[in-house]
Amino acid sequence: MINNLKASVRNTKTKGDLSSLREKGFIPAVLYGGEVPNLKLSIEEKFIKDVLKSENFLSTVIDLNIDGKMEKVIPREVSYHVISDRPTHIDFMRVVKGAKIILEIPVNFKNNNECVGLKKGGVLNIVRRKIELKCQAESIPDNIEVDLSGKDIGASIRISSVKLPSSAELTIKDRDFVVATIAAPTIVKEPEKPVEETAADGAEGEAAAAGEAGEAGAQSKDGEAAKKDDKTKEGAADKKQQTDKKPGSEKKQTEKK
Repeated sequence: MINNLKASVRNTKTKGDLSSLREKGFIPAVLYGGEVPNLKLSIEEKFIKDVLKSENFLSTVIDLNIDGKMEKVIPREVSYHVISDRPTHIDFMRVVKGAKIILEIPVNFKNNNECVGLKKGGVLNIVRRKIELKCQAESIPDNIEVDLSGKDIGASIRISSVKLPSSAELTIKDRDFVVATIAAPTIVKEPEKPVEETAADGAEGEAAAAGEAGEAGAQSKDGEAAKKDDKTKEGAADKKQQTDKKPGSEKKQTEKK
């Protein structure tokens, strides 16, 4: 995390001036707080675009170099373009010694390797990734550490068991809220063999059997057809013989007379 940035005083007056400033690669900003007037600033985007991605950017004290003059500031708000998601404006607040400010501080979980529940396959279920604290402006903590050593499955980590920085206090004081839990592992059941495969195998078997039966039927029909052809030929031969015999017998009867 970069703790120092360069800025310049800007003299923009219209929306057109601001658009022109952004087109040149600068982000309009404003510095307020303390007993001095607000100050209009501009910061080069290429120097801050990676810093903006940091989870604790809005809770980090930054040394802001304004045309050679150093100011301790803390980012309070960042506006983004609705389509391009590029930063369009940043609000900074002066850090006044002795003043208290309300910030959301990131939660950091440590000693994961010593967590009994995680060793058993449990899952860390994070309920709050940030906790709101009221802090001294000159001693803002980087994060809140939560110790997971010895925690077993089913453990619920509440804010009362978390050690807070000495210079900070909770803004939520009416309840002992949950920060994280150690949940039981999710059991994934092995999927059963799809019914379609068995049905498909049966269908293939039935199709094969039907094919064999069809071939057998075809062979049977061919055999019956062949037998019918033989019988037809035999009948025709018998009739021919009978026809051949009749003229001879009639001739013999005539001769006897």
